[in-house]
Amino acid sequence: MTSLPDRFRAAARGAGATTSDADLDAAANYLLGRWTEPQRHYHDVTHLASVLDVVDRFAGLAPHPDRVRLAAWLHDAVYDPRALGDANERDSAEFAEGLLLSLGAPEEVAAEVARLVNLTAGHATEEDDPDGELLCDADLAILAAEPERYAVYTSAIRREYAHVPDDAFRAGRSQVLTELLKLPSIYRHQPIRDEWEERAQANLRVELDELA
Repeated sequence: MTSLPDRFRAAARGAGATTSDADLDAAANYLLGRWTEPQRHYHDVTHLASVLDVVDRFAGLAPHPDRVRLAAWLHDAVYDPRALGDANERDSAEFAEGLLLSLGAPEEVAAEVARLVNLTAGHATEEDDPDGELLCDADLAILAAEPERYAVYTSAIRREYAHVPDDAFRAGRSQVLTELLKLPSIYRHQPIRDEWEERAQANLRVELDELA
């Protein structure tokens, strides 16, 4: 099985990074350090690997899959459950652009990966954005999990927000789920939507009922 640093190096090279392999490995290991921070119970290395696996599986749907892979690595590079609004996504996007430039990626690539990272704040994409759609679909893949795995996911999210009182958490989580259900569809790419949409919608509605 290919290691995560190897996968980062391959994606960075594919996206045009020109620095040494040693620098790419150091960047990957630094990112993995971020993904293993103690405040992470769901947004951790398991989530990163899962998102990358979905991107790999459906890479043919995106014109620039290596950019999507880099965005997967960087979309939760900054993760503080106490942050307000989309601060984590904005900070992750800024960090992504700076990191990729330091690794010798073209400016266009660094800016595009930062744009993709920002999309994960609301998972709303514009028309004709297959790269963004694949990243968002991969990030939301957990919503279509089987019930037992979905329950593990929701429990992990609650642990990340342990500092939030129950009433406030239920209200905030309900708002997130409701906004997802308001999207034209949770998943954008047709093959992904065909496979996962029905189960994801069912999971969200069950959770909403439990939060009520």
